[in-house]
Amino acid sequence: MKGIVMIRISNRMGAAALAAALTGCTGTPAPMITGLPPAQVSASGETEPVGTGRADAADDPAIWVDPANRNRALIVATDKKAGLHVYDLAGKDIAFTKAGLVNNVDVAGNIIVASDRNDGVNAHLAVFRLDADKPAIVALGRAAAGTGEAYGLCLKKSAPGAPITAALIVKDGTVRVGTLTVDGTPGFAVQWEYKIPTQSEGCVFDGDTLYVGEEDAGIWELKQSGNSAAARLVAPVDNQRLVADVEGLATIDHKGQRYLIASSQGDNAYAVFRLPGVEYAGRFAVAAGAFGATSETDGIEAVAGHFGPDYPDGIFLAQDGDNAPKAQNFKLVRWDRIAAALGL
Repeated sequence: MKGIVMIRISNRMGAAALAAALTGCTGTPAPMITGLPPAQVSASGETEPVGTGRADAADDPAIWVDPANRNRALIVATDKKAGLHVYDLAGKDIAFTKAGLVNNVDVAGNIIVASDRNDGVNAHLAVFRLDADKPAIVALGRAAAGTGEAYGLCLKKSAPGAPITAALIVKDGTVRVGTLTVDGTPGFAVQWEYKIPTQSEGCVFDGDTLYVGEEDAGIWELKQSGNSAAARLVAPVDNQRLVADVEGLATIDHKGQRYLIASSQGDNAYAVFRLPGVEYAGRFAVAAGAFGATSETDGIEAVAGHFGPDYPDGIFLAQDGDNAPKAQNFKLVRWDRIAAALGL
């Protein structure tokens, strides 16, 4: 827009750098942008820290639910500088595999898929099998996914044994959706592709609809149209509901209603929308408590179900960008506390 200078403000900027960006000098920093006041909830647990300390390393979690016992679940999460962790719901680190630069992660049955950034020129999907009984993560190989740096990743929830549909987001905002095969050497056959204007990462499927977070702009709704997609910006960054960056996305069912949750990283909050209309339902923040607050959250996940007395109605899981003095980790929150706080 003519006459306006746009400055992209990262929430990872230091105070002096932020002040210089806004004023051109090293005066008093401008206050942090905050959205609508979020409801406050506290974490019910946390994972042990990722292995990489003194760095922005923890990134994205996924939740595996045991198909033979729906009350049992495990957490799979990335240390984006080292590999993949498996945690139990008490937060204990029970398995790890080296995988280098893996960014986002999701699960389909016992298959784990991560966006593989080890090659910054050509994108790949790193594919693993979860042996939940040992537990262990078994590498199955890498699937080539076109040019560009692999960044965002999510899988469509499907019936056991059905083909796996994956969405890979290249760092420049290119979204590629296709079928992932895992028998033998993994392969990725692109079905359709769409270019989001700028850097994007978080994504989640709701049936055949894909929601993608463009970090500086908001949440896009993508629906396949031939080899491309019909696209709408359905939840813009407005510094009320969403404050840039828009990061992780997740969905959850509650009392017959489906909700979309987004990490409003710029003010350490989470926005909740009713689906399918993407109607704003409220905001919450994970406040300081026995397990600490969350801040600068990248990846999130949510799952409904009864997982024992600690999580009787589902789990919300969020990466914590500041777990000092320890390395970054992931916080677990009872979903029923979030629902009650928002009046859902």
